[in-house]
Amino acid sequence: MLTKSKRNEIIALIKREVVPALGCTEPIAVALAVTKARELLGTVPEKIELRLSGNIIKNAMGVGIPGTGMIGLPIAVALGALIGNSEYGLEVLKDVSDENVSKAKSYINEERITISHFEEAPSNLYVEATVSAGDHTATAIISRDHTNFIYLSKDGEVLYQEEEDAQQSNGDEDDDVKLDMKTVYEFATESPLEEIEFILQARDLNKKAAELALNGDYGHSLGHMIKERGVRYFGNTTVAHMISYTSAACDARMGGATIAVMSNSGSGNQGITATMPVVAYAEDCDASDEQLIRALTLSHLTSIYIKQNLGRLSALCGCVVASTGASSGITWLMGGKYNEVCASIKNMIANLAGMLCDGAKPACSLKISSGVSTAMMSALLAMNDHCVTKIEGIVSDDIDETIRNLTNIGKESMMETDKQVLQIMICK
Repeated sequence: MLTKSKRNEIIALIKREVVPALGCTEPIAVALAVTKARELLGTVPEKIELRLSGNIIKNAMGVGIPGTGMIGLPIAVALGALIGNSEYGLEVLKDVSDENVSKAKSYINEERITISHFEEAPSNLYVEATVSAGDHTATAIISRDHTNFIYLSKDGEVLYQEEEDAQQSNGDEDDDVKLDMKTVYEFATESPLEEIEFILQARDLNKKAAELALNGDYGHSLGHMIKERGVRYFGNTTVAHMISYTSAACDARMGGATIAVMSNSGSGNQGITATMPVVAYAEDCDASDEQLIRALTLSHLTSIYIKQNLGRLSALCGCVVASTGASSGITWLMGGKYNEVCASIKNMIANLAGMLCDGAKPACSLKISSGVSTAMMSALLAMNDHCVTKIEGIVSDDIDETIRNLTNIGKESMMETDKQVLQIMICK
């Protein structure tokens, strides 16, 4: 068993990475930066100037903003300028009301907001918000992490600036705990239950989001349609339940529902995908609370491990990461041990590697559904002694090397793809 000290470090890591988030985290990060700058300014700004990295723009263009019935950055920015509370972190806009939205629409129409693409941003997650009123200005910069402020100033006076060494790092490679798959598995399956039962909060939050969408009309309503109209094609099966619940939670989040979800590594969709397939499978097979806790921990920590290597934002769709985590949790619930879990991860990587991210949007539920169905297939293969071998594609014998192969492609080889995707999105 891992030492108590090591377990405590991993628990702290999970609690940093698995947190509630209201709305898509990229526009919310922008709203958070604007909110902080407004708080420093001390009044509602007359003008807002934003410089954003490409990945922030890509993931904020087509997603619904909770409680507004609107999509995209302007409404998130305006609400941040009017009513945001930076103490709420990724729930910065949770006080939104119909009256606030009406005021925010007027704010947008007055053309107070300027948004530009900062092509030379030091991080692919970068938000620089400068607000002004009269002769006074304030600036807040978030970088590398959705809530990580690296710079604050008012009227030219620097109030806070992160150390240069920290700014030059990418953040994702500097986590306190260096994980490997063996450590992830041992932590999830051997830690005292009372130390990890907090992960059930992910089930509680994300299941509420799924149930909201299953009984409503959000995004493309994929989860609702599979549940209500897809029985003829998918049957009343565990796979159908996994897909409908997971895609429904995504429908709610991408459709702008005013409900928080439990995120993973800065992404609500990743948190949903690491949670709901495991929950749906566990419920169908009458798993115990302990089994669900350990499977969810394995799923979320596997996702965190992969994201440590990949980075916060990349050209690779986050559902590849989170559904790989889900497959590991499902495999364990099926009775699989370490070797079978590793096999399921290799099977996932052999299938979904290269799925590109073209921004956060309602259609994310389609990609997530692909990941969920693949998670089940990969688990079934693993449990029947079938694993993609090293002579096939990017899979290696070593599980950690296989994960690095995936993440190297996502954060390095696909960079030009990412630029092309953004260009298409901006120009169409």
